[in-house]
Amino acid sequence: MKTVSQYAQMIETSISALPLDKEPSGLYAPIRYALEAGGKRLRPVLTLSVADALCGNPDRAISQAIGIEMFHNFTLLHDDVMDKADVRRGRPTVHRKYSESTAILSGDAMLTIASGLIMKDCADSKLRSLLNLFNKTAMEIYEGQQYDMDFENRNDVTVDEYMEMIRLKTSVLLGCACEMGAVMADADTATCRAFYGYGEKLGLSFQLKDDWLDTYGDPETFGKSIGGDIANEKKTWLLITAMTEDKSGVLESVLGNNTTVEQKIEKVRGVYDSLNLSERCRLLEEKYAAEAIKCLNTINMSADARKFFNNLAFNSLKRIK
Repeated sequence: MKTVSQYAQMIETSISALPLDKEPSGLYAPIRYALEAGGKRLRPVLTLSVADALCGNPDRAISQAIGIEMFHNFTLLHDDVMDKADVRRGRPTVHRKYSESTAILSGDAMLTIASGLIMKDCADSKLRSLLNLFNKTAMEIYEGQQYDMDFENRNDVTVDEYMEMIRLKTSVLLGCACEMGAVMADADTATCRAFYGYGEKLGLSFQLKDDWLDTYGDPETFGKSIGGDIANEKKTWLLITAMTEDKSGVLESVLGNNTTVEQKIEKVRGVYDSLNLSERCRLLEEKYAAEAIKCLNTINMSADARKFFNNLAFNSLKRIK
């Protein structure tokens, strides 16, 4: 097994080799811009590391790993347009740097490129299962995005509804990334599904950490302003739980009313603190990380590989961005 940074370097090298310097530049330059921003590369790292753990050859799944990362970045381009977001990974979003029309079209191109990469260097015997998995995952992500938008106009969203939304919007792509690595390594169905479960549970932990960081993180390391979710009254585990449990009337007084952003963030965070939601959220992150690790109990792999995936799950709990 390699280290996370070594898998990430494989990904960066492969992304740099993509033929994205051709005309029309108005289509391809925004794609390069989006990919050059970097990011955690967690999804393609999962694809490569699973393939490595199962067959000892991460290169066997390199095209699929880059396809997953391309698809992920496509969703970010469109999400930023829908959310009217100004900053992504510490830089202007694609639609701010170029235009909304450019972000939509370049995003569409990224989706098509991703599909081609998923099929690249893939034996016919694996092609159907890979495409079925990819298409199913894509539709689930779109469903999750729709639920997320629907929640903007609802004040009765439950924690269970929220957890299902983030499973669809975030977790299934991590599960897909893991299963693609397993498929490319010729794993049996049980192993493929076990790794999917690992990625899915890891994704739940990962999103809860993102929710926590948006309220309690350090803006210098997080890459964007803290409190954006509160300012936008975005339904997160923190806000939904607070809306259910708060009896002080503070939330009712600031949400949906003419309160300054600074006051809203301060008051809502005060409610969170009074309900100990920071610690409770972190405990929930740990629960899903532990469940992710448990998914791998039935898989026969080296001690080195098992340690890699255990560490990946627990280290995600310590991240600061």
